[in-house]
Amino acid sequence: MKIIVLFPTQTEASLFQRDDVMSLVSGVGLTATSYVTTRVIHEHRPDMLILAGIAGVYPHAALRIGNVVLVGSELEADLGFFHSDGFVHLAHLPLDMVFERRHTLHCPDLPANLFPVAASISVNAAMAPFIRTTEAEIENMEGAAFFHVCLQENQPFLELRSVSNIVRPGNDEWDMQGSVEAMTQGLHTLIDHLLKQG
Repeated sequence: MKIIVLFPTQTEASLFQRDDVMSLVSGVGLTATSYVTTRVIHEHRPDMLILAGIAGVYPHAALRIGNVVLVGSELEADLGFFHSDGFVHLAHLPLDMVFERRHTLHCPDLPANLFPVAASISVNAAMAPFIRTTEAEIENMEGAAFFHVCLQENQPFLELRSVSNIVRPGNDEWDMQGSVEAMTQGLHTLIDHLLKQG
């Protein structure tokens, strides 16, 4: 089984080492992730493509710093525009006002009972105060692009995240090292499971 892992940053990739899995640093953000995900799919044709990294948790979620989750859904949460009443996401516009209605993207390849499954939103500006977060548990900066490309290309995929911080402007409570360690350990567990299932 050919498994490839994408990490947004070298820091997130720093503790991961396996001879049976290829890994790449894809870059931070939706644009870099779109490009590298597409390139990897076309050049390598993996059986499973995994995006692994850290994420912020919203205060209303039941998750805590250090928790590892699989991402069940992603939404590009800051895709929209501002008007006199505030920010409007494209998904919330009347159908006749947009050419293509954007909805939450879902992962169809989730393994059962391996990790908790979280709803995530992807943002270009982390901790953006204007986006709707009530239906999300975590935020990141790459997942929606990764989901979109994989779904369009019929590429089996998974996204694994470890919680590094609470999403609250001005909050300095981060555990980068601990979250990368937890994510790496979780990634090995996930890969071992996938290889066993074969």
